[in-house]
Amino acid sequence: QVQLVESGGGLVQAGGSLRLSCEASGSIVSIPVMGWYRQTPGKQRTLIASAPGSATNYADSVKGRFTISRDNAKNTVFLQMTNLKPEDTAVYYCKMSVQPMGSSIGVYWGQGTQVTVSS
Repeated sequence: QVQLVESGGGLVQAGGSLRLSCEASGSIVSIPVMGWYRQTPGKQRTLIASAPGSATNYADSVKGRFTISRDNAKNTVFLQMTNLKPEDTAVYYCKMSVQPMGSSIGVYWGQGTQVTVSS
């Protein structure tokens, strides 16, 4: 099975920056879409940024502050987070649509990483 491993979460002050990364491993042919979601307890997990191929899309809540990027050679997606706000506090999950070797495209999730923004 394909596995996604996230890193980069932590505690930061409001106005600060943080960079998340997520690397996929396994027998991978291609990854058509990479993206980031976030979730707080009792709330729905929501999409905040996606990178289908070379394109990028952002939720209104993070536009101008977050940047998603891909390193296709390393099967890795990044989320550069700047001007962080307390409302950005959440568990952040990466998600990828992956074409594994010998199988059909499937959706895979990272384990989640906690981002806490203090005021």
